[in-house]
Amino acid sequence: MLIKHEKDCLEIIANDGCHLRELLHPDRDAANISYSLAIAYVEPGKATYQHYLRQSEVYYLIEGIGRMHIADEVQEVHPGDTVYIPPNKNQWIENIGENVLVFAALVSPPWRDEDDVRI
Repeated sequence: MLIKHEKDCLEIIANDGCHLRELLHPDRDAANISYSLAIAYVEPGKATYQHYLRQSEVYYLIEGIGRMHIADEVQEVHPGDTVYIPPNKNQWIENIGENVLVFAALVSPPWRDEDDVRI
């Protein structure tokens, strides 16, 4: 059985500039999975850098209010919202609320540094 707690995972600054804790990755965990899963945090008034992944990505909003940008589309997002981000699409998210924006990020196939391109 593999159980990890968010606070026990190393916090890093991701390529897109957000704070991130990687929860599961098949290259680093004893898990036979075809995706990676992380929790990301964006401070109030901040935004991630514009970037794209060569993989598909899904955000699940946990806390805060954001403004999601995917290519030319922009939409406000709230806790409980799920956002599908197609591969190779320019994306970024802004925290437009007063609290930290927290979301789960699932990447499939699993995230790799060479597939994460900052614009």
